[in-house]
Amino acid sequence: MATPPVVPTAAAAASFTPVFINTATLRSILTYKSLIHHFRASLPTVTSSLHSPPRQNYALSPSSSLLLMPSWSSSSSFPYLGVKLVTYFPQNSTLELPGVHGSYVLFDSRTGQTLASMDGTELTLWRTSCVSGLASEILARNDVGVLVMIGSGALAPHLIKAHLTAKPSLRRVIIWNRTVEKARKLAQELENEGKFEGVCFESTECLEEVVGMGDIVSCATNSESPLVNGARLKAGAHLDLVGSFRHSMRECDDEAIKRGRVFIDNEMALEEAGELVGAFERGVIGKGEIGGNLVELIKGEKVGRRDSEEVTVFKSVGSAAVDILSAQLVYETYIKNEGGL
Repeated sequence: MATPPVVPTAAAAASFTPVFINTATLRSILTYKSLIHHFRASLPTVTSSLHSPPRQNYALSPSSSLLLMPSWSSSSSFPYLGVKLVTYFPQNSTLELPGVHGSYVLFDSRTGQTLASMDGTELTLWRTSCVSGLASEILARNDVGVLVMIGSGALAPHLIKAHLTAKPSLRRVIIWNRTVEKARKLAQELENEGKFEGVCFESTECLEEVVGMGDIVSCATNSESPLVNGARLKAGAHLDLVGSFRHSMRECDDEAIKRGRVFIDNEMALEEAGELVGAFERGVIGKGEIGGNLVELIKGEKVGRRDSEEVTVFKSVGSAAVDILSAQLVYETYIKNEGGL
């Protein structure tokens, strides 16, 4: 875990000016490897001192929402308080605008002073993808070769890069999107970047054909009808579900939940994720059958993959805890790079 700032003197606190960390700077600070490592090292120790009440979700219209996600620490070794504010407007795609916008504000929990503000949308893309990357590092087989990416929105390239970082044995990435051209464009962009030597990026028009090819199948969509047919998942596959955060949203069918051992990022997934809430209501599985959460997996308190044939499912809905840990890493690295300001 990064070193927290020293306790400020009265004079230093009075003269401190909050910093604004723009998107370009945030991107220059973070790497998938560093953030995955930060989560693995910090989540078990910091989580117990964090207070993260359930996110507040306000419906602005039948399709759009405002979400507030606060978190604060009661430990002097992690002196932070943070709030993420997010707007969700899925209809923005018709305007060629992102559907999600956000800001993150980090405070000193000892004085209440504002330390930094940063692009909450970009921070969310990084933390969401790296949570999935960490989960695949723990749950996916070590010999995975094919990643199937369902969805080609803003989160998709981050998820692809996080999985490739977590599982360097991956050599083929197949991207599907309802709009075929978007999948094709993303595959070409990733190929042109040339950051992952020996990895082939391609797109497909037929999801049913490629789901069964995926050693890791990652989903990041707003779908309200199942996209992943669980019967088609190959033995030993790891299914990564990222998109849903409402009861009406669902990226896989009941068979996928029934076939796999299900793990979650945090307990809110049991209340918010459409795939799980629906499965509970229909008696597909019970809450007691959930394999564990991410912190329990990191600590070794719960057993992850048991054999090479087992199907694992990881469902994430996000949390204020990983937001504040991500913001901490960005802020402390920025201060260090700037010579402590």
